Amino acid sequence: MHVHTAGLGLLGSGAFINDAMRSSYKFPVYLYALGVSAEEIETQGDIVVLRNISRQVGESRRVARAVVLAMDGVINARGELDVDQTQIYVPNSFLMRELPQFDNLAFGASINPYRVDALDRLERVADAGALLVKWIPNIMLIDPANKAIIPFYRKMVELDLPLLTHTGQERSFAHARDELGDPDRLTLPLSLGVRVMAAHIGSTGSNEGVSNFDRLTAMIETFPNLAVGISSLTQVNRRNSLAHALRGEELTERMHYGTDWPLQFFPLVSPLFHLNHISWREARSIVAIDNVWDRDVALKEAIGVPTVVFERTGAYFSRSDHSH
Repeated sequence: MHVHTAGLGLLGSGAFINDAMRSSYKFPVYLYALGVSAEEIETQGDIVVLRNISRQVGESRRVARAVVLAMDGVINARGELDVDQTQIYVPNSFLMRELPQFDNLAFGASINPYRVDALDRLERVADAGALLVKWIPNIMLIDPANKAIIPFYRKMVELDLPLLTHTGQERSFAHARDELGDPDRLTLPLSLGVRVMAAHIGSTGSNEGVSNFDRLTAMIETFPNLAVGISSLTQVNRRNSLAHALRGEELTERMHYGTDWPLQFFPLVSPLFHLNHISWREARSIVAIDNVWDRDVALKEAIGVPTVVFERTGAYFSRSDHSH
């Protein structure tokens, strides 16, 4: 769950990574993490990344299916894509076209609510079997508290599409507006009945002098429709976050599994960073696991994530029947 893809727009995918990201030191690192070379993408097209995800999931003993996430961009005042301001773009149309050939990959849509046709796009992705809508407000420049997008939230409720949204700082891209990752801004969709999953539990950064983690956990009791995702919580910059979050019983009851693939590689993630929470023997055992997905599950289990957290995630993203 919580699996990113990316592309260069070759062979008609429509995806792109902007010049600022491509010239960043992070770009070759991401290609390495995706398990592909620029040459492979240029010759085989962006679908090569999806093939790689499907193969890895197929080889996994612990993960049966992954939700691959589209990524919409920044939207200008006319309600259209602002190519210059968008750092990464993976269109819904690309995944809608290619994912049906992979029976172990599901579709996670991404729609910026400022699009002039945002409600129509919600209908289309719902019809195409999308399990969720994904946002990274910090780089998509979405204010989740903007009342102008209330109709978008109401349509999400009607279609039973949950919102999976980044919370906290964003450090994976060239630049970000981190105030937009403030969990408190999710009060509006939550109050309207949207099922919201706060990715990363607001584990980095702060707003108004209060950590984003504390701002998020303060909302748990108020909103039964607020869930949290544990993707990326084993990364070196968050190395105590998961164990800290597991101390809260009510927070643990709202937890759902996520990977944040492809950001699971050494030196970003290693069991050796967690020796204050797991034993040396456990760390050695996890390092020896070949499959990156199985390694991720094993590390989170060793830190203390209950089995039920892994089991409940599939049910959360199974949409009920909806009528139009």
